[in-house]
Amino acid sequence: MAKIFCIANQKGGVGKTTTTVNLAAGLAKVGQRVLMVDLDPQGNATMGSGVDKRKLELSVYDVLLESASVSEARVQSPKLAEAGCSYDILAANRELAGAEVEMVSLERREKRLKTALGAVDADYDFVLIDCPPSLSLLTLNGLCCAHGVIVPMQCEYFALEGLADLVNTIKQVHANLNKDLAIIGLLRVMFDPRITLQQQVSEQLKARFGDKVFNTVIPRNVRLAEAPSYGLPGVVFDLHSKGAQAFVAFAQEMVERVQKM
Repeated sequence: MAKIFCIANQKGGVGKTTTTVNLAAGLAKVGQRVLMVDLDPQGNATMGSGVDKRKLELSVYDVLLESASVSEARVQSPKLAEAGCSYDILAANRELAGAEVEMVSLERREKRLKTALGAVDADYDFVLIDCPPSLSLLTLNGLCCAHGVIVPMQCEYFALEGLADLVNTIKQVHANLNKDLAIIGLLRVMFDPRITLQQQVSEQLKARFGDKVFNTVIPRNVRLAEAPSYGLPGVVFDLHSKGAQAFVAFAQEMVERVQKM
């Protein structure tokens, strides 16, 4: 049975997509079967996984409108296959922006992704969903089918405020739509230990959330930032960089945490 995780944060620019594609590659690297679902109409996770969003025949849009199944729409990147970090991709492009409008009047509008993923449950160990920064019908579809939420966050003051909003959203979805939903963990990203404020916020997070804070810390890393322009996750682009090594360690920590669930 696949474990489904949303990578979500209502604050933009906190590294959700970077986390999604690198965790997917890291999990593939340690031998897990992974499906990465791009629920953001910008399609950054799609492009960052080596798939050209402009050339898609089928996408997550078709899956949500039930004109295609996940097994028909999923694709793989030859670049990732060559590197030995291959995972399946349910890709997105601008068409997805129209899906929200079209889904408003449909039945089961917030459970469509859950239904679709149920058909391929046995094919994967992990399903990772890259959510858009807003609380939209797309994000709701992700949250309704997930076993948990991974929250990437920078150790800055405004990030703490955004976290409070996200916790409230998760509580509401848990109460009304998905009893399995919980925060799996907080991932500290773009971390610079030389900045005192970041150290202070990191300590505050550990004091408040305890073991919900992942042990792995993702450092601020130039190679991770460069990787998307080559259409690759950082784990594939430069495995020996500090950022890539941190994501492989995070993948191993995720596997261990899931085994204890």
